[in-house]
Amino acid sequence: MSELSCFAFGVGHGGEGVCLEVNLGPRRVLLDCGLSTMAPLESARERVERADLLLCSHAHSDHARGLLDFHRAFPQVPIYGSEVTAQLLPLNWLDRPDEVPPHLCQALPWNTPLQLTDDLTLQLWPAGHLPGAACVLLTYTTPQRLYTLFYAGDFFISNSRLVDGLPLEALRGLRPDVLMIEGTAGTARHPHRRQQENQLAQTIYDRLQAGRSVLLPVPTLGQGQELVMLLRSHHQFTGKDVTVWVDATVAEGCDRYLELLPYLPSSVQNFARHQPLFWDERVRPRIRRLAPGEMPTGSAPAIVLGYREADLSRYCQASDQSWTVLLPEAFAAHLATAALSPAADPGSTLAWLQTLAPDLDTDRVQLETYLLTTHSDAVGTTQLIHNLRPQHVAFVHGPPNHLADLAGLEELHTRYQLHLPSVGKRVEFPIGDRFLQPAAPDPLFEGEITAVDDSVLLLLPDRLIADPRWRTLADTGLIQARWQGDELVIKGLTQRDLLRQLDPEDRPEQPDSCQRCRHFQGGRCRSNASPLYGMQVSPDGHCTAFAHRPAPDRSTTTDDPEDEAFA
Repeated sequence: MSELSCFAFGVGHGGEGVCLEVNLGPRRVLLDCGLSTMAPLESARERVERADLLLCSHAHSDHARGLLDFHRAFPQVPIYGSEVTAQLLPLNWLDRPDEVPPHLCQALPWNTPLQLTDDLTLQLWPAGHLPGAACVLLTYTTPQRLYTLFYAGDFFISNSRLVDGLPLEALRGLRPDVLMIEGTAGTARHPHRRQQENQLAQTIYDRLQAGRSVLLPVPTLGQGQELVMLLRSHHQFTGKDVTVWVDATVAEGCDRYLELLPYLPSSVQNFARHQPLFWDERVRPRIRRLAPGEMPTGSAPAIVLGYREADLSRYCQASDQSWTVLLPEAFAAHLATAALSPAADPGSTLAWLQTLAPDLDTDRVQLETYLLTTHSDAVGTTQLIHNLRPQHVAFVHGPPNHLADLAGLEELHTRYQLHLPSVGKRVEFPIGDRFLQPAAPDPLFEGEITAVDDSVLLLLPDRLIADPRWRTLADTGLIQARWQGDELVIKGLTQRDLLRQLDPEDRPEQPDSCQRCRHFQGGRCRSNASPLYGMQVSPDGHCTAFAHRPAPDRSTTTDDPEDEAFA
């Protein structure tokens, strides 16, 4: 057996939680415990009882929901995490508050190597995904050499509203022997975080203007608090007569964030010096909490943030309003399977949508998706890998096809030894052995291409349709093709893509942004009344000197380049 190996009790495929056992020589460390049952661990009780520790990367349920039962079953194994994670963990058991011991998780500091045994050290860095989320470096020391394993947990390199991103500079050049990293986004590339926020704010605003209430299912921690801050501070909603209702479970998460204010980014602390972070009746939009069982009041369209694992159908059914249910794009695959066919996935957090099925055929309830992620995309994932420069890379946590997509990237499988752990299997990480390039994870599909008059006909086998990615590709029946070197890359156009391609002047209810301001010329602000005067500004920016740009007269043309700037 090699000095480094991994055994997976759960690898985070779909709704499956993450729980990994790693071996560093004789040392045994468990990483996370998002299992819904202890059966897999009980079947390996002899090994689990000998574990030196369990490290919880963050407090989300798919990484932490099994910790309370784990502590009961294996009380001799210490549980560690960051200080913020230790304080957030009890929110996973709001239905069992009396069962949570006061020191279930022992808090560890950031950026400090801690010697847990004479030959094992541990060091935490912020992962950027959630307050308290951590990535960890484990170092096992022998007389001959050091063996190192880096576990990224869930990570996000960009800054979000309430969390600073992973500090990439601090990790550069660590060169661990093994990197265990999430692949939630696969090879997808996401827009900049601010663009995601602006697009979501615009979508919500448009639905309210159309007289529809908006329901956003969210977890207890993370997404809900990010959305409250977005709605409170985004220019699209500032001062608007809108009420945002937050259900009791998500409100508990907001209250816990308030207790952790000193650990949040300095920008958030500065905001909190001038007004309350979440609850404040003096400002609009109003943010109001719902007591258990309470329903929103008033006849105007409203926004509801609800705990996604509760039955949220009641909000839509108890109101005469028309509703739009906004789901994260990560749930898109569930819409065709688990969401409307709970028998296919009884544990789906979206099973309550089955109750709304009759209304989905009418205009009364509509389902839409949005992108506001706290997981790094392919660019962030490969960036972290290249900066760490490990020998082995093991992809966990994400849809299996997304993980396989990452393992198929040439820039990775020609430089690193790649692994896709599966439940119940042990993966060995031989150090210094000859590199063995893994086989391509996806089959190749051969087809025919024919020029027909003024078009091109592309024929591919129908087994492509069995892949869940087909739904995205065939969403609208339209595709976009572009040359990438000598290769032709084909991408399916979604409804969101088509909306983005509309002429800005053709979009209804556009926000007051630099893009629509008469002073926006050549990418710079030309208003001497603006604090941005002379500066290069983002088209979706906004300031108090905004002045509507006159609509161009499409019946005439001009040769004046200054006039072209307004067209």
